[in-house]
Amino acid sequence: MAGTEHLTVRREDATLVLTLDRPDARNALSLPMLVGLYDGWIQADEDDTIRSVVLTGAGGAFCAGMDLKALAGDGMRGEHYRDRLKADPDLHWKAMLRHHRPRKPVIAAVEGPCVAGGTEILQGTDIRVAGESATFGLFEVRRGLFPIGGSTVRLPRQIPRTHALEMLLTGRPYNAREAAGIGLIGHVVPDGTALAKALEIAGRINACGPLAVEAVKASVYESAEMTETDGLAAELTRGWPIFDTADAKEGARAFAEKRPPVYKRA
Repeated sequence: MAGTEHLTVRREDATLVLTLDRPDARNALSLPMLVGLYDGWIQADEDDTIRSVVLTGAGGAFCAGMDLKALAGDGMRGEHYRDRLKADPDLHWKAMLRHHRPRKPVIAAVEGPCVAGGTEILQGTDIRVAGESATFGLFEVRRGLFPIGGSTVRLPRQIPRTHALEMLLTGRPYNAREAAGIGLIGHVVPDGTALAKALEIAGRINACGPLAVEAVKASVYESAEMTETDGLAAELTRGWPIFDTADAKEGARAFAEKRPPVYKRA
C-alpha cells in the first residue's frame, strides 16, 4: 500500500485510514506528507473497494499546520519529491483538499492540535470527530500570514459568519467543546477514542449503498451554491439514476427479506 515517511496508509475493512505521521513536529505539513496525502485521495477515488476514508494524526496530534522553519528558509524536508511538484504544481493544494474533493466520504479523527493548516485541511473533510483535549484555530494573522488554504472562503460557509470572522481575525485557539458549539466539528469524545469513533461512523457508511453514498455527497456539495430551484433540479439529475441500480434493487430485497444488504456497486 502507498504512503511516505510522513504519511502512513492502511486498510480497515472498506475504510482507507490515512495517518499524518510526523509526531516529532506535531505532524506539521511536509513535502512527503503532502505527496502521501495526495496519493491517498487518488487511491480512494480509484479503488471501488474503498467506501470511506478516515484522516487522523499520529502521536496525539492531528496537524500543527505548515512547517514554519521551512517557510523561514530552512528548507522543506523530502527534496526527492520535488519532481512530483514539478509535474503537478497544484499537488499541495489537492493534498490539502483545497483543489480536490474525494468521491468517498472523508471523516476526520482529531486528537491534540489541529491548527493553522490543520484546521484548513479539516474544512475539506465531511464528518469530524475530536477528542476532548483537541484544539483548533487559524493562527495565521498572529504571524502576519494569510490562511490561504481556503479558510476565508470555506469557513463562513460551514459555520456562522460571526464565528468564522472571530476565528479568522483573532487567531485564538478553540477547544473541542467550543469548536462543536459553533459547528466546526460534530462529535467530542474522550481523549484517545476519536479514531475508534471515526471508524464506527465509517462502518455505518460502508454498510450503505456505495453509489447512493457517493451521489448524495456529490449532490450536497454541488448544490451548495445554487439557488433552491437549481439545487432541486440538480438533485433529481443525480438522484433518479440511483433508483435503477442493482444496489437499489438489493436494498429493497434485503429490506423485504429482513437481512443485511450486500452491495456490489452496480
